[in-house]
Amino acid sequence: MDNLESSFRTRRQLLKLASAMALPSALVACSSEKKNASLVVGGLPVTCNLTLPVACAAKEAEIATNKPANPLGFEYSKYSGFPELKESLMSGRIQAAYVLAPMVMDLVSSNIPVKVVSLGHRSGAVIMVRTDAGYKKFRDLQGKRVAIPSRFAVDLLFLRKMLAEEGMAIKDVELVEMPPPDMPAALYAKAIDAYCTGEPFGAAAQMAGYATPLRMTRNEWPNYICCVLTVREDLIASNRAAVQDLVNYVQAAGSWMDADAAHRDKAIAIAATKKYFNQDPKILKFVMTNPSDRVTYGDLRIIPKEFDELMQMSLEAGTLKKPIQFNQYVDESFFKAVRPVTITL
Repeated sequence: MDNLESSFRTRRQLLKLASAMALPSALVACSSEKKNASLVVGGLPVTCNLTLPVACAAKEAEIATNKPANPLGFEYSKYSGFPELKESLMSGRIQAAYVLAPMVMDLVSSNIPVKVVSLGHRSGAVIMVRTDAGYKKFRDLQGKRVAIPSRFAVDLLFLRKMLAEEGMAIKDVELVEMPPPDMPAALYAKAIDAYCTGEPFGAAAQMAGYATPLRMTRNEWPNYICCVLTVREDLIASNRAAVQDLVNYVQAAGSWMDADAAHRDKAIAIAATKKYFNQDPKILKFVMTNPSDRVTYGDLRIIPKEFDELMQMSLEAGTLKKPIQFNQYVDESFFKAVRPVTITL
């Protein structure tokens, strides 16, 4: 763990430089307005979280047109980085969130009462480099600055995996922990040399013409998962029906988006608004079509073996201090009890 922690630097000057660059304002995070009678669910404006805006909008539409058995709506609360999201979940300011899977493992190891109740996506991470740098392999990144969203991010495990394939280790690069929305600008400003994160922050730089993917999970790790729907145990105890309803809608949103390209277009239109991601819909469209399986949502099964593999990789990376049993941090009962929900958007 000490080696991993020492590889991170506090780089406020990088963030200041990144924020000063003139990238589209659609990449800047903001908070959504609060509503009454809603279950607030935190998330980042990344396409790994796209099932959340769809679930929120679908439940809102259901409440507006029918009288559902569970009238509690879902409200999306946007965060720019995982550290702030984690703190809100730990403190109880929010009771549900899309959180990094290894982060949940670490929280539960520290006796924070939370449980994973659903997946939110598959694949969707990229490692981006500048087009003018000429980087073709990871050996080219020897000693270079590489940004990741968090030391608990599965993006870090993806980076380690790719480095290992070329006989390298994480110590061979300089890691920078940075909120995903800041990464494209930091790369443009040459404050970092590469970044590994979820979309659409790879697509944003790629569309602008100054960055290209070095590797994508769709090619190297297609069953990759990072963001998982996580809820506080006190919510499970106090309102189990609301948790089940949320899982039903998230699972249905995933199947709905992968069933038809027109559904993805609708999801883009929803997520792009100020109420949710507040991003350029053209960037989200680029993610959904270049190629179409850059991120997938149709297979949101909770598979214990996949979580065990993530745990082992996190132990090897030093982000987890001790093993943790699957049933300590995952509650499969909601996934197993999923009831079909019709998405009418």
